[in-house]
Amino acid sequence: MSKEIPPYPEGRNLLRGKNVVVTAAAGTGIGYWVARRCIEEGAAVLISDIHERRLGEAADRLAEETGERPATALCNVTVQEQVDGLRDAALSTLGHVDVLINNAGMGGHARVVDMTDDQWNVVLDVTLNGTMRVTRAFLPHFYEREQGAIVNNASVLGWRAQEGQSHYAAAKAGVMAFTRCVAIEAAEAGVRVNAVSPSIAAHEFLSKVTPDGLLAELTAREAFGRAAAPFEVANAMIFLASDLSSYMTGEVLAVSSQHP
Repeated sequence: MSKEIPPYPEGRNLLRGKNVVVTAAAGTGIGYWVARRCIEEGAAVLISDIHERRLGEAADRLAEETGERPATALCNVTVQEQVDGLRDAALSTLGHVDVLINNAGMGGHARVVDMTDDQWNVVLDVTLNGTMRVTRAFLPHFYEREQGAIVNNASVLGWRAQEGQSHYAAAKAGVMAFTRCVAIEAAEAGVRVNAVSPSIAAHEFLSKVTPDGLLAELTAREAFGRAAAPFEVANAMIFLASDLSSYMTGEVLAVSSQHP
């Protein structure tokens, strides 16, 4: 069994002519890589994040790697005024939005018996409520245009149990349920809403917030014997954002090789 990461894909213009907004795209995680893949697939992209310096660095790095510098907008997804500002910035900069990728989320590790209200609430507010706020802000624009695609970032923990992850798992299970319900509401306007559910994607920040030994344990459960590269998760998000998934809505697509 090979543990090699496959070759990085070439762009195929899957999002040519589309305008895309990606939340929480600074840093080295899935958000950054889906923004990069969107640019490589021909989209005009606006990225947002709560961290101003990291957001600028991400935009500079994307410009260096792709030849196209995305537009940027600061946004804390727990503050509705900033979410509305993100929408307004996207419409002002891009003209219209075809695809919204809700990537913002927050995790942590705490057993329920030790968990504080603040630990619970911040994870739910960023991960679940943030997804709702951004979706709610952009839906009228999609409805007016009678088209659009929303891709949410969930997790296999919305389906599976893991010690110390009750807050994160509850939030991601909520993202899944939210995805399905909004998809039904949006279908009559021709708007599609789907989600990806990654198992484990290796990036620098993940190692900083995961207890010692847990990443190795989780990786050992994967059929391929390795974590996903973030771009592999991004590839699935590109598919859901593209017209190739035109008949899919309300679906949660697992990006996982995990076995029991």
